[in-house]
Amino acid sequence: MYLTPEKKVELFEKYGKDAKNTGSAESQIALFTFRIQHLTEHLKLNRKDFGTERALNALVGKRRRMLDYLKAKDIERYRAIIKELGIRK
Repeated sequence: MYLTPEKKVELFEKYGKDAKNTGSAESQIALFTFRIQHLTEHLKLNRKDFGTERALNALVGKRRRMLDYLKAKDIERYRAIIKELGIRK
């Protein structure tokens, strides 16, 4: 299991102000990014796993929509999370 509850709490503490703030845009984007990185590594080894590829594309779309929302809502928070996670636009 790649995403343990402890890892989730760690992500939420780092990006969402505290462990209970699981719904903030920053914490959701960080969680999506972690999952995207994991699925990308999986697809490097299993290039014919089309179900995972489809899930990865859906996850990237979710993260993109969340980033677009954050950009419209608060551009400074958007720039900070992009820089911190190393996401390219």
